[in-house]
Amino acid sequence: MTLGFRKVIVVGLVASIMLVANSQMVASWMDQAGLISAAQTIRDNFLTGTAITIILALLVLLVRPSLKTAPLLGRCPVCDQRTARAAAYCSECGSRQ
Repeated sequence: MTLGFRKVIVVGLVASIMLVANSQMVASWMDQAGLISAAQTIRDNFLTGTAITIILALLVLLVRPSLKTAPLLGRCPVCDQRTARAAAYCSECGSRQ
């Protein structure tokens, strides 16, 4: 971890502590600026549908495809590269299967 990155972490922590310490003043300012009502409107109208869409998209993207869809292909246990089932070694990293 470099010194510059440590400085950024310290400045971020100090700013977040100051923000939490003055949370009532920040909330009052946000209410006067109309940000609270705007956020409430956005939450009521868009948040539920957006959250459901994002969760479904992540489920589709994160599920690993089954081997039934590609029975002639396998995966190397070392580098996770696709290999032929009959191959004795991975052509990418050279490990035995």
